[in-house]
Amino acid sequence: MAKIERAVVSVSDKQGLGEFVKVLADLKVEILSTGGTAKSLREQGIKVIDVSEYTGFPEMMEGRVKTLHPKVHGGILADRDKPDHMAQMQAQGIKRIDMVVVNLYPFEATVAKPGCTFAEAIENIDIGGPSLIRASAKNHKHVTVVVDPADYAPLAKELKENNGVISAETNFRLARKAFEHTHHYDGAIARYLAGVKR
Repeated sequence: MAKIERAVVSVSDKQGLGEFVKVLADLKVEILSTGGTAKSLREQGIKVIDVSEYTGFPEMMEGRVKTLHPKVHGGILADRDKPDHMAQMQAQGIKRIDMVVVNLYPFEATVAKPGCTFAEAIENIDIGGPSLIRASAKNHKHVTVVVDPADYAPLAKELKENNGVISAETNFRLARKAFEHTHHYDGAIARYLAGVKR
């Protein structure tokens, strides 16, 4: 595995995030982030590059479109063992993204609130987050995907012990967990919609 040089960080649940990202920053990992996550990290003294600055494309549609861009997904999905993938990245100004730290809009918590409207439920269906998670989990040979704050401490330990490198075994375990996470999330949305009369 190559050393982690760049990470996308965009989370709803910010529990323990600052401490983990400080470990990444200490290892000279470049942090790309969005919205409230970027603001929270900056308030903790962590240098962050806005995804919109990297892509050259603004966040839009009230945050519905932030990370859905080829410079993000190309950087995640490129197979680094294929010279043509790497050549295409270089031609398009796409940088490698080696880690994705994402958790999703709190859909289940939102719809559990008394008086939650259908419109509120729909706005809490995360689109960019699952796309990032699925892309990085698919390419777990080269990308570390982190969806659970409980994984921050063991990952920080592994990063420190291995000079910024995460093992293939850890990446596979995290990829499996990531697909379980998106499976559960989509299931919650499907169950909610099944109970809606339109």
